[in-house]
Amino acid sequence: MLVVVIASSTAFAFLHLAPGDPISALGESASVPPALRAQWRAEQGFDQPIGVQYVRWLGHVAQGDFGQSSSQQRPVADVLRERLPNTLLLMGLALAASLVFGSALGAWQGARAGTRADRAISSVALVIYAVPEFGLALLLLFLFDYRLHWLPASGMVDAAMYDSLPSGLQLIDRLRHLALPWASLTLVGTVIFARYQRATMRESLYESFVRTARAKGLRERAVRRHAWRHARLPLVTMAGLFFPALLTGAVFVERVYGWPGMGSALLDAVNKRDYALVSACVIVGSAMTALGSLLADAVRSVMDPRLRTTA
Repeated sequence: MLVVVIASSTAFAFLHLAPGDPISALGESASVPPALRAQWRAEQGFDQPIGVQYVRWLGHVAQGDFGQSSSQQRPVADVLRERLPNTLLLMGLALAASLVFGSALGAWQGARAGTRADRAISSVALVIYAVPEFGLALLLLFLFDYRLHWLPASGMVDAAMYDSLPSGLQLIDRLRHLALPWASLTLVGTVIFARYQRATMRESLYESFVRTARAKGLRERAVRRHAWRHARLPLVTMAGLFFPALLTGAVFVERVYGWPGMGSALLDAVNKRDYALVSACVIVGSAMTALGSLLADAVRSVMDPRLRTTA
């Protein structure tokens, strides 16, 4: 809870200390008289000291009221209900795939560290990791849409045909639209998890229990399996912290692919100085960070009984 309060309060302070406000953003797109702008600003309370605005905002948030989105002209809660599930779907699937692929690839590399195959995979992973999320998204978009015409470029569904399709084809249409944004986030997540798993796997192979297992005559495959069970625990903690980090990548990926999630809504809100929506996005992101850490600790305690506290 403390993390959420600190993060959201910091975001509120930076937003209000920056030049301009939502009324200024509205005035940039239309010829609005200064007197009318001043009236709107007074009605919304933007002419009051920042301390007064903060106390009022905090009181509303404590009651579950995130305010009115100035950029979308509707309650922020409605925007969250519409956009957040789309982002969670994309992020959840990307995290699950990244964890599975990255763990398997990293464990394989760690068991064969220094080989030609390990060096080749590490080089490719480093290139993928160095490319920004939006750059990788644009590359996949160019390859699979503009060149090969295999996958659609934007949106969650084909707006012109979706409603007329049978349920089975509707699912296929959704999966086709999901494929490129999912692949963009999954590729980045996979190489991150793989590099971390490779390092922990190498360390695990030098532990005393591994030497004991080899001394007892266990086959190398069984030895590596025991080492991997030990090496995967730190990856769980990383997965819990990496889940909210996907939100940052989703901001750019959603913009490239026109995915109607929180990322694209956040970019629009920042550009239009939508205080209420930006603050709500920060609250959601910080809550996801805290929740991811708690879930990671819970999973670790289930996987390793030694971490459980006794009464």
